[in-house]
Amino acid sequence: MTGIIQNRDVFMKNIASQYGRTSKKEVKRPQWVYRPQDEVMKSASTDDLLFVLKEHCKRIHTDFYQTSVSNLPTTLRYVINEFGGGRIILPKDDRFMEYGLSESMADHHVDVWDYTKGRENIKLAEKANIGITFSEITLAESATVVLFSDRNKGRTVCMLPKTYISIIPKSSIVPRMTQAAQLIRGKVETGEILPTCINFITGPSNSADIEMDLVVGVHGPVRAAYIIVEDK
Repeated sequence: MTGIIQNRDVFMKNIASQYGRTSKKEVKRPQWVYRPQDEVMKSASTDDLLFVLKEHCKRIHTDFYQTSVSNLPTTLRYVINEFGGGRIILPKDDRFMEYGLSESMADHHVDVWDYTKGRENIKLAEKANIGITFSEITLAESATVVLFSDRNKGRTVCMLPKTYISIIPKSSIVPRMTQAAQLIRGKVETGEILPTCINFITGPSNSADIEMDLVVGVHGPVRAAYIIVEDK
């Protein structure tokens, strides 16, 4: 559903009058002479970015796996067992079927996000030991996965379970936040309706608030794993 903006002109005129100027309805984006953010890993190949991602996973205490499409079910089953199995929660995402991953979770209790259940989904996420999602965009520089939330993909799937697994299509890897922002802006410019929430997740939860000493697993998922897979 497209939002409706009410009383915008009156609101903007009121603000403009406080600054002693007229209200502007159109603003042109400045054309910057220097854009250093575009130069970071500009010439890197997908394999180069994959290497950067893998190395940074060591810094954020995230397990890293790389596999083929055919071996993805076996790899996922292994990681699930490494995380202790138990209850699993998934978003409603057709890719789990497309990649043949049902068999990987056959021995475990699996809940799938269902927006018709409302807050019951949150309770299921709280009970889950493992949350599993697919990454939409992946930032090599910071080893960050980007998740698009909508009514079928609640954000608590990756935040409330004890552990978290992200399945990362290799083609989703980009150098850094710059490219992610450009991809999202591209959706805006083409009139695509954006997700209700866009989450940037970098490994398991952590904090360095006290004396700058890093503590991993303070809230949210205490362990995380990334599984890189060749695209179908």
